Amino acid sequence: MIELPVLGATETTTRPRKPDWLRVKLPVGKEYAKVREIVDTHKLHTICESGNCPNMGECWGAGTATFMILGNVCTRSCTFCAVATGRPNEYDTDEPQRVAKAIALMGVKHAVITSVNRDELKDRGAEIWYQTIVEVKKASPQTTIETLIPDVKGNWEALYRMIDGGQEVVSHNMETVKRLYRMVRPQAKYERSLEQIKRIKEYGKRTKTGIMLGLGETADELYEAMDDLVAHGLDVLTLGQYLQPTKMHLEVAEFIHPDTFAKYKEEGLKRGFNYVESGPLVRSSYHAERHI
Repeated sequence: MIELPVLGATETTTRPRKPDWLRVKLPVGKEYAKVREIVDTHKLHTICESGNCPNMGECWGAGTATFMILGNVCTRSCTFCAVATGRPNEYDTDEPQRVAKAIALMGVKHAVITSVNRDELKDRGAEIWYQTIVEVKKASPQTTIETLIPDVKGNWEALYRMIDGGQEVVSHNMETVKRLYRMVRPQAKYERSLEQIKRIKEYGKRTKTGIMLGLGETADELYEAMDDLVAHGLDVLTLGQYLQPTKMHLEVAEFIHPDTFAKYKEEGLKRGFNYVESGPLVRSSYHAERHI
């Protein structure tokens, strides 16, 4: 039985209150201003902004950002995501060079790049992905790269082109447990995402995924997902609290206590992951440099 999504608040809905451990600092400081200027000057998109990430102040204040290529309009309509949904514009063939220049100016040791889904493109945007990684490596040869790539809908040729530019880590987010997939990711498939992770591992890349908690999943369902991921070759797992970006998105079913996140980290390590980042404010790219 598939549960219907709970979208927006109603007068009769009792919503859990956001706890103190989810409070974040406002973005300030010289490093934040520097990153802001670089992003604006080179007309780039970041998932930090488009995804309403709660860690933007901390990460930008530390001189890091997660760049989002292929525009800021997604062809998917996931019920948790703040990125705009619609018909994207033509992609910019000069974007790889601009991203590379921005990363070089920031001087980061580890760069994270993601993108929207571009299902309308035959190659899912794979060529722009490839060119972006090549250009970043050319401009910053000492910088390690993590790419958070979308679901290619089984287009494995596109997947291999997407991950062949020289990046060290390839991440593809599962986002939630199997039972909640149709509610959270209506245009994705649990088994297909597992297969994508398996193929990335077989291609020789370090694999990573992220799961949001607080959408109504049970501990047993999370453990089942962990076991599935271990069986498909996952190296790095991130677990974080889902936060409702707008009233039009899925409501939070539960705020998970930090002690529970700590327990899930222990369970993940016992099950065989090389590295687990688990906490209320953890996101896919949060402290991404730690597991390199």
